[in-house]
Amino acid sequence: MTLGSPTLSVSVISFNEESNIERCLEAVRDIATEIIVVDSMSTDRTAEIAKACGARVFIEQWKGHVAQKNSAFEKCTCEWILALDCDEVVSPELKRSIVCTIERGECTGYQVNRKTIYLGKWINHAWYPDWNLRLIRRNSGSWTGLDPHDSLVTAGKVGRLTGDLYHFSFQDFQDCLQRTVRYAVSASQSYQRDGRRVRFHNLLINPLHGFIKHYFVKKGFLDGLPGFVISVMSAITIFMKYVLLWERQHVDKTQEAALGNGKEP
Repeated sequence: MTLGSPTLSVSVISFNEESNIERCLEAVRDIATEIIVVDSMSTDRTAEIAKACGARVFIEQWKGHVAQKNSAFEKCTCEWILALDCDEVVSPELKRSIVCTIERGECTGYQVNRKTIYLGKWINHAWYPDWNLRLIRRNSGSWTGLDPHDSLVTAGKVGRLTGDLYHFSFQDFQDCLQRTVRYAVSASQSYQRDGRRVRFHNLLINPLHGFIKHYFVKKGFLDGLPGFVISVMSAITIFMKYVLLWERQHVDKTQEAALGNGKEP
């Protein structure tokens, strides 16, 4: 950034991301006025690496995706904020677009197109295009949503940037499976707090819709085996979160009722 240019904060949350965070921060280090990292008490070298990349690191207990990202936003002091995840990397074209865009500042926020690599292949259909609001003027928006599905919102005019945001989603398929379970558990907890109820059709129709959306509507079949796996895992994730929600709503109550009636197990 040149003298007199609009200033840019890069906002990141982290937990045990030593394999990703340096790649993420180094890609934007030359355009960022400041880098804010809120770390959830990592047990690896994440915080140390972030500091070496010039970031201001804050150690905080995990509050959930939405609250943690808003906490990072609150610490940003520049005119513009670029929100990134540790497993994302700004492409050279996107970097140029960010610099040129904040110079003009025609909109309050800007979406970026995220492109994911999965099972060793760039996904061109099942998860692409994937437009996400990530660049906003400070104090013009915030994170919202039900964990773990957070989204950045702003009331102002929204434009789009050129260039891709590279997303290195999973280390391998085992990592994908482990995260899928965690996401399903987190989503079911959020649904329960939100007062949602599960019906039988949620266990049947919703997973099927998830598969059809990614494999046929978004043409995931053109991504080969990775596109098929993405579609199947989408259905599995949806199925698991609704089963977990059903369990929370019914099994616990059944057990409490049985104990209240004095029934022996």
